[in-house]
Amino acid sequence: MENPEQTTRIYTGPSMIANGLKARLLDMGISPIEKNDHQSGITGGFAIGVPNQVRLFIRKEELERAKDVIDSYLKELGEKG
Repeated sequence: MENPEQTTRIYTGPSMIANGLKARLLDMGISPIEKNDHQSGITGGFAIGVPNQVRLFIRKEELERAKDVIDSYLKELGEKG
């Protein structure tokens, strides 16, 4: 993962919703970083994290440009008021 001082978490939740958000950001030219602790644990031979739960991160300098898209997408899905 990128240096934590250079990235910010924008979403934590089901992978299906995260994939939709990721697609919208990619359309804008922003490449989110996806962390899936459960899948990483399985690959490493031990299970940690919550199944089907991912975290998305983007570079801090991209947050201002992405904010409206993130808020709009999550509001459409009822994920955020």
